[in-house]
Amino acid sequence: MTGYTPPTALPAWLVGDSELRAAAARHDFGTVFRLARKRAGISYSQIAAECDIKPDRVGTLARGRGEVATFEKIAQICDALRIPGRLVGLAERPWETGPHASVGAEVGEELLRRHFLGVAGLAATMPAFLARPSGRIGPAKVTCLRERTARLRRLDEVLGGGDTYRVYTAEYQATKKLLRDATYDDATGRALLSVLAEQAQQAGWAAFDGGREADATSLYEASRVAALDAGAPALVGNALAFLAYQRLGGDRRAGAEIASRSTDTIDGRTPASVRALLHERRAWACAVADLATEAERSLVAAHEALAEADGQPQPQPDWATWVDSTELDIMTGRCWAELRRPLRAVPVLEQALARYDDSHARDKALYSSWLAQAYLTAGEAEQAAVVTSRALALSDGVASVRPRRRLEPVLAELSAARYRDLPAVAEVLEQARF
Repeated sequence: MTGYTPPTALPAWLVGDSELRAAAARHDFGTVFRLARKRAGISYSQIAAECDIKPDRVGTLARGRGEVATFEKIAQICDALRIPGRLVGLAERPWETGPHASVGAEVGEELLRRHFLGVAGLAATMPAFLARPSGRIGPAKVTCLRERTARLRRLDEVLGGGDTYRVYTAEYQATKKLLRDATYDDATGRALLSVLAEQAQQAGWAAFDGGREADATSLYEASRVAALDAGAPALVGNALAFLAYQRLGGDRRAGAEIASRSTDTIDGRTPASVRALLHERRAWACAVADLATEAERSLVAAHEALAEADGQPQPQPDWATWVDSTELDIMTGRCWAELRRPLRAVPVLEQALARYDDSHARDKALYSSWLAQAYLTAGEAEQAAVVTSRALALSDGVASVRPRRRLEPVLAELSAARYRDLPAVAEVLEQARF
């Protein structure tokens, strides 16, 4: 737990909800989690983060499997979800006896959502200095805004785009307002534009992850324009890489061409981590477009750039530092799975995913789909079913459309008559209700 102080009133979705209160009384927290998602729209990934439970465990409990038996965990869940101690056989919780304690229904769903965002130590509001009337600003304000953008970016590690989209777009809009209303010199203006480009990319990614395709395209293009105006070629390249990634869902060759344009922005000043990022995304675009030779060349270039980044003493841009050896191994495995080379794909994906923490539920579920696909390509349907089951459990309740979309073709292939009689396959098809 983070030490964040939750709201002191009972959440509106709990007050008067006899089904939920009865479930809490019998310590059926799986039903509590399921109803919290249904009544208040709280994702399982948010519940997992606040209650300190692995995301797949939350999903398993919500499906009626397993129970919460330890005193410590029951107390932690009650404190996180504001369930009064008397409902579960505990003494009054500290938050029930504070000076502002209340069991009224004044706290609505939106306040509860903000409580969960508070787990990351971040409020879902614009920066305080942006909320005030704008005057003249200098480099210190830009630095503050860039650091805040980096902190907010961490939300994407545990939450899906459905949870983060409004947070990121609010930041983007606040910076646009600052650019319009404040006064500053040319250097500060360019720095602000580069922050705006970062924020547009993050908001675009959340839109894409949450299924808002048109919004994503618009934000990526706005980012590209802002980066050009800022004189930030690395951010221009990243905007193009995002656009390429999105285009791959339709015209694959066009997506590969845009990805090549992103690597064309690389010059002698491009940070090594950015080069690794752009090359690995081009590798993926080429793999999807069935350009095996080009994909392999880009993977080699990405590995070389990452090795250089690891050896560089100077700091790399925060928005590119998520590309590490594990991420690049996963991308390598994804490319080989997409190119139907399971003997290459399976070992690297197995090893990389073993190093990937379950708290990154969306990404681990998504990446596991390529491991399942590779096993199917190799004719190992039972192993594919085991991996798919794990991915479904991880993705259950995550506010992202992408894991399930990626798993649907695997489930469709597993549902073929030649596989249905295999126990592991029958079980995962039941789990998915396919």
